[in-house]
Amino acid sequence: MMNCDPVTGACILPESDTATRTTPALRQGPSVHYVGDPMCSWCWGISPTVNALADFCAGEGIAFTLTMGGLRAGGGDPWSPQFKDFLRNEWQHIAQVTGQPFGFTLLETPHFNYDTEPACRAVSTVKLLQAKHSLPEVVVQQFFSAVQQKFYVEGQDTTKVDFYAELCTRLGLDVTEFNALFDSPEAKQAVHQEFVRCRQWGVRSFPTILLERNGEVSALAVGMVTTEQLLTALKEAIAA
Repeated sequence: MMNCDPVTGACILPESDTATRTTPALRQGPSVHYVGDPMCSWCWGISPTVNALADFCAGEGIAFTLTMGGLRAGGGDPWSPQFKDFLRNEWQHIAQVTGQPFGFTLLETPHFNYDTEPACRAVSTVKLLQAKHSLPEVVVQQFFSAVQQKFYVEGQDTTKVDFYAELCTRLGLDVTEFNALFDSPEAKQAVHQEFVRCRQWGVRSFPTILLERNGEVSALAVGMVTTEQLLTALKEAIAA
């Protein structure tokens, strides 16, 4: 079953035999990397903080990227009363700690596969569209947040491609183009590469915020963090 720590505010990746220990090629210069998953409940909990971080980076000229972690890629947990009770308790706790809204209608559905790969792949698809059409980079962050809102508050099924149509329309993305790319080998490979990159960085739980500078990566925050704490840590790290 999914493992989320209520104390640290982090959702932990299951063990994987495919994780690699190689070091990825890194860019020079300061960059902030947010590593998360649209269906990670603590990632939704700190969504306002991440949005504030993205805005701060944009204002300071610091590169900001999202990397999809694949918390439960492939699913696997039976949609049992026990799993639904776990989710309900987890969401209630996060709502109390963070003030973020949660809906619980999804927990009333008789069948659901808590597979986070499609939602992650949807974000990777928007990244491909953003690069192809030279769209503003903020569209990726906006899409990620919109997926979280529609899943956690509205209780809609992220595993169905129709889930994303309204979000694409809202952000000015072509729905037909998105649907075709979403199901393509290119998008599946792109999201897989993000999962690999996450593990290459040594990330084992979400949300994680990393600072990359001069070819080295260090953690700014792992798990629950306030906007003030995160921005202070970033400013101090850059000034050091």
